[in-house]
Amino acid sequence: MTPAHADSAPLNRITKLFGTDVPVVLGPFGGVSSVELTAAVSDGGGLGSYGLYGYGAEAIRNTAAELRAATPKPFALNLWIPTGDETTTLPRPEFDTYVETLRPYFDEVGLPLPEMPDRYLPDYDEQVEATLEARPAVVSFVFGVPSPELVEEAHRRGIVVVGTATTVAEAVALEAGGVDAVVASGMESGGHRVSFLKPAEQSLVGTFALVPQVRDAVGIPVIAAGGIVDRRGYAAALALGADGVQVGSAFLATRESAAVPEYRAVLHSPAAGETVLTRTLSGRLARGIPNRIIAELTEVSKAGGIAPFPAQNWLTGRFRPQAAAQGNTELMSLWAGQAASLIRHESAADVLAELLAGSPVL
Repeated sequence: MTPAHADSAPLNRITKLFGTDVPVVLGPFGGVSSVELTAAVSDGGGLGSYGLYGYGAEAIRNTAAELRAATPKPFALNLWIPTGDETTTLPRPEFDTYVETLRPYFDEVGLPLPEMPDRYLPDYDEQVEATLEARPAVVSFVFGVPSPELVEEAHRRGIVVVGTATTVAEAVALEAGGVDAVVASGMESGGHRVSFLKPAEQSLVGTFALVPQVRDAVGIPVIAAGGIVDRRGYAAALALGADGVQVGSAFLATRESAAVPEYRAVLHSPAAGETVLTRTLSGRLARGIPNRIIAELTEVSKAGGIAPFPAQNWLTGRFRPQAAAQGNTELMSLWAGQAASLIRHESAADVLAELLAGSPVL
């Protein structure tokens, strides 16, 4: 069934490319994606996305099967491309030192200290193979340009390929790499800054500056991301030349998301009016709402006490889910964009309706 609001968002390059009714993409949350929210956005006429960070091949296959059972509509699966600076192993003394730094947080949530793992992330090639086997309508990437062989194989299987850029140069590189569309991710975006040509701190371009420059620099469709929560952001993105929008925080705050109620409550509170960029929780730069653990680990990091990515993300990822289960927002990663204080809606359908109210009148 075509959504009632679809007539207010006529077919454009994005909807034609993705096979959707409206040019709205759900931001792929690495760690807090849910089948329910992905399906809700797809069923509503947009492109639901599911982040596969940390997922092994079997989990990817199972997730794709669950998504297919939940919605007949197109959806996207998202992968992180290795940048080459990931820490694969840590010497035992270093690992023990980093763990000891985090001991108070494990004690607070009632967990024992973790043992050193064999690896901190699943094998990327195995992730790619499982994702291509799943044949989602779209596969999206962050932190780089997918290989020519991967793009070619995805196209052979009928899968649309999307890349993510935080600078004009990254968008140009992605187009040269053969992707079908590019997400122009402004620094207002919540979660990790997915820069790959220069350090993230040197790639902090705002959405209003980034989108029109990317549109002028590439010929493929452009999806605006960062600071888009309501009809005003949607209209502004289209006015800047975007073919569609990608929205994260507003959907993360809905009841269909995997965020625990306490996290969603923070997104709906005055606290959402302040965000910071930090490496403390994962080892990579990310934007979120400040809390006690960010403040305390920021001081620790000044003395070099933060593990590199992905070891730090793995280590804090041992206690953050338990903190979430306990409703302890002071020990969670509260990723959110700079416009989170504009969040008003609690269902995916209402978020979609609000965004599309900004469609131009033809």
